[in-house]
Amino acid sequence: MPTPTQKRCVGIDVSKHHWDVATTDNRHVRRFDANQAGLALLLAWLDTQQPTLVCLESTGGYEALLVEGLHQQGLPTAVLNPRRVRDFARATGQLAKTDAIDAAVLARFAAAVDPTPTEPPSDRQRRLKTLRARRQQVQQTLTQEKNRLGVARDEETREWVRRSIGFLQEQLGEIDQRLAEATQEDPEFRRRHQLLVSVPGVGPTTANGLIAELPELGSMNRGQAAKLVGLAPLNRDSGVLRGKRRIGGGRSAVRRSLYMATLVATRHNPLIRRHYQHLLQRGKAKMTALVACMRKLLLILNAIVKKQTPWKNTLPD
Repeated sequence: MPTPTQKRCVGIDVSKHHWDVATTDNRHVRRFDANQAGLALLLAWLDTQQPTLVCLESTGGYEALLVEGLHQQGLPTAVLNPRRVRDFARATGQLAKTDAIDAAVLARFAAAVDPTPTEPPSDRQRRLKTLRARRQQVQQTLTQEKNRLGVARDEETREWVRRSIGFLQEQLGEIDQRLAEATQEDPEFRRRHQLLVSVPGVGPTTANGLIAELPELGSMNRGQAAKLVGLAPLNRDSGVLRGKRRIGGGRSAVRRSLYMATLVATRHNPLIRRHYQHLLQRGKAKMTALVACMRKLLLILNAIVKKQTPWKNTLPD
């Protein structure tokens, strides 16, 4: 077993059909099939390795089976933003990219950076995330079909597109109903939903998204909240040069939900509207002011959930 000063980290490169696995103390990269049988073999092998941390990248869904299995095995597992790992690879001079190389880079990243393991979601949390992911897929396809309807000239084609739009709208309604039911069935989710929708600008869809994608809401400080969602402005300075501050990283799905909520809040939430207008009066660009308002709205929501107190027309501490 590794001593406290030793780190035996495992990196797993995830693809549709297989998982490539590397460790910090072995150059040999193993490959397992990305299915239940492969998962059983991988978990049995990991049991002999006793890793201190397993790292893999978020792949938009291909990692779900693997992450669930690792959590059930009780293995500390960090699911990482791919950009973060790629930047680490470039910084260490690793420009080539193959599945085996990526697995080795993930293992080295885990040992060098020691990222915080991802908390395993509850069954209901996982259900919410699945519904939210499907809702986003349907919404994107619905937008595409509406755009196609706008440029279609052939009447038969337009009729096909209209049918598709109708089907997608019906499915979107069913998903929203399932989300509402899933939120109301869990007492903790139900209470959190009530707190979130008490804030002007935050509707049921945004509240469901935050419950599904940001379970840490209410347990973070100001800086942690902004960084986790990717709303913390990042410096771009060098010597005497002062670059523009930019946001990035974090959970893009949460940012999208907050963006739409903030657009509404700049009109209907007195605190956010006042802050937005103040920034515009100071000469800030509209998008810069909007991002600042997204950050303020996030802090308000975090404070409300932390204190378990519905919206009041006051700034959070």
